[in-house]
Amino acid sequence: MPDTGTDPTAAAPTTGGAPRTAAGPDGPGARPPHPGRTLAVTSAATAVALMIYTAPMVTLPATAAALGTAPSAQAWLLNGTPLGLAAALLVAGSLADDHGRRRVFVLGTLALGLTTLLSAFATTTWLFTGARIAQGVASAALLASSLGLLVHAFPTPSGRLRATGVWGACVSGGIAVGPLLTGAIPSWRWAYAVLGAAALLLAGLAARGLAESRSPRGGRPDLAGALAFGAALVALVAALTLGRDGWLRAPVGALLAAAASLLGAFALVERRAGTPMIDLGLLRRPRFLASSAGGLFTGLGVIGLFSYLPALLQQALGLTAMDTAWLFLVWSGLSFAVALQARRFAGRVPPRRQLVLGFALHTAGVLTMLGAVGAGSWTRLLPGLVAAGVGSGLLNAALPLLAVESVPAARAAMGSGAQQTFRYVGSCAGVALTIAVATSADGPGPGADLALWVSAGLGLAGAAAVLGLRERG
Repeated sequence: MPDTGTDPTAAAPTTGGAPRTAAGPDGPGARPPHPGRTLAVTSAATAVALMIYTAPMVTLPATAAALGTAPSAQAWLLNGTPLGLAAALLVAGSLADDHGRRRVFVLGTLALGLTTLLSAFATTTWLFTGARIAQGVASAALLASSLGLLVHAFPTPSGRLRATGVWGACVSGGIAVGPLLTGAIPSWRWAYAVLGAAALLLAGLAARGLAESRSPRGGRPDLAGALAFGAALVALVAALTLGRDGWLRAPVGALLAAAASLLGAFALVERRAGTPMIDLGLLRRPRFLASSAGGLFTGLGVIGLFSYLPALLQQALGLTAMDTAWLFLVWSGLSFAVALQARRFAGRVPPRRQLVLGFALHTAGVLTMLGAVGAGSWTRLLPGLVAAGVGSGLLNAALPLLAVESVPAARAAMGSGAQQTFRYVGSCAGVALTIAVATSADGPGPGADLALWVSAGLGLAGAAAVLGLRERG
């Protein structure tokens, strides 16, 4: 589907009548973007954000012990950051497009550094969870605006393909390095301190080295839509997390009803808004729907499983945090390498087909891992980690490219925010579902196998959903 959007570098009048370009708030005289610097800073910050996101994967047992977290509440330690991401990504993307992608990126990276440092000093489960939710909101600003900055800095299709490929590889790279770093540092608190300092450094580099860009449409912020959408997602994710202890409980039902009502209110607000946060007409575009479905099932089937599986292996097989980090480097390292190289065959294999192949490889990989935990053999996990790693790399490479191609170029940050919103809503639900099924069986072996079966089914569902969303001629 060709891009029918407005060229983000074209001049357009603001609501006040003065001309303004996507290059920045100062119009034609604004500083042009430096492509290499933009790619380096945004990719590095993305990697750090994903390192912070994955930090609890191998430190969950130690963190839960230090904070006195009950087993029933451990899902909150993992779900804090994706909850903040899911609630704020679409809002952040819209604000970045309309009010400055560089501005939102710098503020998000700065806030990420400060909130990560704060989590290092948390003394209770709820203080830590609150800091993690704030990290998710800050990461949302960073991730949504970074792709908008890249689309502006790389206006040609070939340049955009290269830039989104590197950015997607840094998503995988952050996932790969995060567990290794946190596993290597003796204290999980020191790990958060190091990551927070890295984010603050990158905020300073971004403030000095990036050029501003924004959408030419102008208008007021869609505050009503932002509040309705953010509150709906908070209610939905809270219901999914609390549902693990019983879906028929009154608080779960109340939260689900609130989420449905708020989403209805959001749709009404967007239909009437002069500058809506999301154009609901995009829901008629197969490419946008494929991007959203790909993000949702990546969160449900891939992130949900691999967020909790390291902790399960530590408990079941007696592996240390560092042992687990090295083992999962097979999966995450291959994901990084494949995402980095995926652009070489993107011309022959469109992003939608890459998603289908990625989901199929993930499904095949997790099925080969069945029985490994019950047999007490970490070596039996290796073939599955290889296949799933290749599949994850294809997903991470295809999703950002499809996200920015599925919307008008001037709304690139919004397209990125929409796809990643579905991804992290899915990951919240996936983590809660994985923990629920893994702990419902008689023992860690059967529990791990049940979680693997569920992940495989979700992978197949993701492939079917994306495959069914065919382009219309």
